[in-house]
Amino acid sequence: MTMQASSKLNPVLLTSTRRSLKLSGGDILARVLLVAVAGGLALFLLAPLATILLRGVLDNNGNFVGLMHFRDYLATPSLKRSIVNSCGVAFAVVFISVPMAFFFAYAINRSCMRFKGSFKFIALLPLLAPSLLSAIAFIQWFGNQGVLKPLLGGASIYGAPGIILAEVYNTFPHAMMIITTALSLADARLYEAADSMGTGTLRRFFTITLPSCKYGLISAATVVFTYVISDFGAPKVIGGNFSVLSVDVFKQVVGQQNFGRGAVVGVLLLLPSILSFAIDSLVRRKLQAQLSARSVPYKPKPQRAFDRWMTVYCVLVSILLLSVVGMAIFSSFIKLWPYNLELTWRHYQYALLDGDLSAAYTNSLKLGFLTAVFGTTAAFTGAYLTEKSRGLGSLRPLVHLMAMLSMAVPGLVLGLGYIMFFNHPDNPLKFLYASMSILVFSTIIHYYTSSHLTAVSALKALDNEFEAVAASLKIPFYKTFLRVTVPVCLPALLDIARYYFVVSMATLSCVVFLYSPDTILSSVAIMNLDEAGDIGPAAALASLTVVTSALVCLLYGWFSKALINKTQAWRTCTMH
Repeated sequence: MTMQASSKLNPVLLTSTRRSLKLSGGDILARVLLVAVAGGLALFLLAPLATILLRGVLDNNGNFVGLMHFRDYLATPSLKRSIVNSCGVAFAVVFISVPMAFFFAYAINRSCMRFKGSFKFIALLPLLAPSLLSAIAFIQWFGNQGVLKPLLGGASIYGAPGIILAEVYNTFPHAMMIITTALSLADARLYEAADSMGTGTLRRFFTITLPSCKYGLISAATVVFTYVISDFGAPKVIGGNFSVLSVDVFKQVVGQQNFGRGAVVGVLLLLPSILSFAIDSLVRRKLQAQLSARSVPYKPKPQRAFDRWMTVYCVLVSILLLSVVGMAIFSSFIKLWPYNLELTWRHYQYALLDGDLSAAYTNSLKLGFLTAVFGTTAAFTGAYLTEKSRGLGSLRPLVHLMAMLSMAVPGLVLGLGYIMFFNHPDNPLKFLYASMSILVFSTIIHYYTSSHLTAVSALKALDNEFEAVAASLKIPFYKTFLRVTVPVCLPALLDIARYYFVVSMATLSCVVFLYSPDTILSSVAIMNLDEAGDIGPAAALASLTVVTSALVCLLYGWFSKALINKTQAWRTCTMH
């Protein structure tokens, strides 16, 4: 019996042995790298968030106090009002920005008007600017000494009206891009059927167009709501005495050094963001279920009257968008607004040659470059390991979940978590605090989700047979990765690098708690200049940021086109 049992177990043991022997050095390296990615996300995302949650129930001496900080916060009328103010402003921006972005995207996708490329470029300009730029520009337009102040009568731009205007400008491109994607997925067969039945234009719009892109509209609304709730720059500059949660965090932590109450506000900021993220995730899953392999791309037909009205609308919106950037640039050349309107280069000389400001601009460039290099490497490698590697099956979904979670974490909350975690005396990584490294890590994590999704989309288009054939030929995965995956996915890699550079140049909320005198950034310097009343230098530094990002985007377009034409010629090859 013993011999028979042994002989029956032998095949199992042999199979297990063979499987262990099949685990090559490349597989081991892939698993080690996947564990490293998971560890990095846990260290730089989950650990700071856990520290905030823990700090919210401890006093300054580390004693457990339960929900005392939450009770004290909600018992303070002025602080409790911040919750209502933040949600009210966010909903107002959603109801203004999303419809504006929808009709702009509708004009680009459903009309045959001219200059679509120019309109789209203008619509994306707010992405290149720090959020403070719009607030500074609206103060110049409608502030106490503003050009158009008489149009407001006795009303003031400071407070909720100014925040809403600034945030509409800041969120417009985000909503427009999401809605553009939703409109581009329309099925032309539905419109052909409607035309054959003589359906009117208005009825076709409400019965086909809106239902087909409703998930895109909901997704755009959640993104805009989350952005406004967590944005710090615009409320800080133009908010006046109108209290919002994001400014409360700054006041509690920087002004009063009350980290317990700051943690409470951080948790309150985190809750609506997580709710919006959950809604957006549900919407994305339903949107994917709407797609059909038989769908036919919709191509608009020329309609003279419709195309003319769409052009007029896009021109008006473009003028509004350009007026914001234009006012900021104009202010940067004025000696002393509004008393001395002579043109001068003094503010730019001050921004570029003064020790503090030139260092801030240089640091922003350094942050953008480092984030683009290391962020692109981390995001693409992490996406590749989750999509293409073998083994550790339970870890891959966890890495993907952590990658998606970073989208739900406001920048202020992440920065606050970094203070509490990395500045703790017992943390062996305390040396990272107040260094350029922590600014790079925080920026990579803060914008990780979009980069991860871009990489995943590119990798899903790549057949898994490449990895299967390489494995059967015993080719290490890293050779397949470098020789096949990276060259094929080069356009996505360049897009991720550009994205990381642009957002790094403009970011404020994520780094406002983490900079030191040696690592101060342009966005922080702009905030400090505005607080000091130096509007000219602030506008000059903000304009420099926009121009730099725009030039990088143009150089990126030229360089990527040349590189892709050289390395991606196979995409245009046809069989004869």
